[in-house]
Amino acid sequence: MPPRIHPPSRAIASILKCKQPLRARHYATAAAITPAASHEQMIHSSPPIARFPSTQPPSYKPPEFRKSQLLRQYASLLRSTPLMLLFQHNNLKSQEWVGLRRELTKALRKVDEARVAAGHASEPLADGIKIQIIQTGIFAAALRIVEFYKPDSQLSTLDPTDPATPSPATLPLYNDGLTHTLSAAAHEAVVDTRTAHALAPLLSGPLMLLTFPNVSPQHMKAAMSILAPSAPDFPAPTRRANPGWHDPGVQSGLQKLLLLGARVEGKVFDVDGTKWVGKIEGGLDGLRAQLVAMLQGAGAAVTNTLESAGRSLYFTVEGRRTMLEDEEKGPSSAEEPKE
Repeated sequence: MPPRIHPPSRAIASILKCKQPLRARHYATAAAITPAASHEQMIHSSPPIARFPSTQPPSYKPPEFRKSQLLRQYASLLRSTPLMLLFQHNNLKSQEWVGLRRELTKALRKVDEARVAAGHASEPLADGIKIQIIQTGIFAAALRIVEFYKPDSQLSTLDPTDPATPSPATLPLYNDGLTHTLSAAAHEAVVDTRTAHALAPLLSGPLMLLTFPNVSPQHMKAAMSILAPSAPDFPAPTRRANPGWHDPGVQSGLQKLLLLGARVEGKVFDVDGTKWVGKIEGGLDGLRAQLVAMLQGAGAAVTNTLESAGRSLYFTVEGRRTMLEDEEKGPSSAEEPKE
């Protein structure tokens, strides 16, 4: 026989019945007494930075999204990398990527060893040279920010003593003093520059970057000999010297790579310009030696030009003096009697 459940008393039932409406009325009263502040009141009541933690300033793009973090990463990479090669890749497999990275690392380490053997300073650049796949659209946005958004120059052009300079209260709401990559000021500065950069025509399709921590034509030549060989300037390694480069996996991966250009010290180079940088003999040291020789040759040419003018003037004066002396001696010698 199931146990009997006694029904609740009328007092308890009335309390349970009135509990929820009382709570609802309480919240409604609180909401009516303290209305929510509007967006303009929140903007002008306190500085924008004070409402956010110091490690996360306000930004135009939400920083918690992966696209925002990729934008910051690409912008930092563009600002800190003086040399990068741009490749187009078409459906490379994981084994092909592994083979390409292995052969590239091997060739770059040989360049480091050769430089140390030649007496140069030990700079292990092979460990700092990275190859990575990029998101093309986000990289294009980061490139526009790095190239066209110069907050330091924009702030320096404003004279605070000039009466025409707008006050902070009359500036737009996005101009909150923040100049980081995700700020609204950066977005407004590059919103109309989608096709203004010289590298914009190449930023389409799947792309890959090869970044160098320093401008080293020797390492660049070794990398191009592995990823984009072309005789006679960038010959491919022989089977005897590097048999791993001739593996079927590596060769199939190379057929899916295409060199598009390079960005060297902020300047855009096409394929021919990229090959010209890689063909510099002796790297930067050889380029400096050529520059010194050219300057010395120019100085010697200027010196010879100046000396030739003085020398010709000296010879002209000496010739005229000799001529005058001969003219003076001529009549006197003719008047002398013959013996």
